[in-house]
Amino acid sequence: MHIRSATQDDVALIMTFIRALADYERMSDEVAATEGGLREALFGPKPAAECLLAFCDGQPAGFAVYFQNFSTFLAKPGLYLEDLFVKPEHRGRGVGKALLLHLAQLANQRGCGRMEWTVLDWNQPAIDFYESLGARRLKEWNICRLAGPALSRYA
Repeated sequence: MHIRSATQDDVALIMTFIRALADYERMSDEVAATEGGLREALFGPKPAAECLLAFCDGQPAGFAVYFQNFSTFLAKPGLYLEDLFVKPEHRGRGVGKALLLHLAQLANQRGCGRMEWTVLDWNQPAIDFYESLGARRLKEWNICRLAGPALSRYA
């Protein structure tokens, strides 16, 4: 297995992973991203996020998209994992674990105080996987979101 940072040449592959993740999460109708928008967001003058790609036997196997956030309580940066996806044919081979451990090492190297992500409440295989690695679910926290017209209303 090989893990590397994505480059601009990988944008089409990243879009393929995003669509596959959306299918898995039953949210395909919510994907509005385009290759151009993704290229700008990941590789433009002010990158909003970074991406890792995992390969098994030279074949794309999975990806992780992440960005830096900040904890006022710790006064340290954090690493937020936005997306993690492994193709079904590569699951059970350690790809997801390798991506998460790579990100944990990166977070430590960058002086992050924590690494966080969300998981859908129905995704028991992912929940079990994360907890097996020592992740603690924060059940008392709920996500709040302003998006689309609700967000635009305050522009």
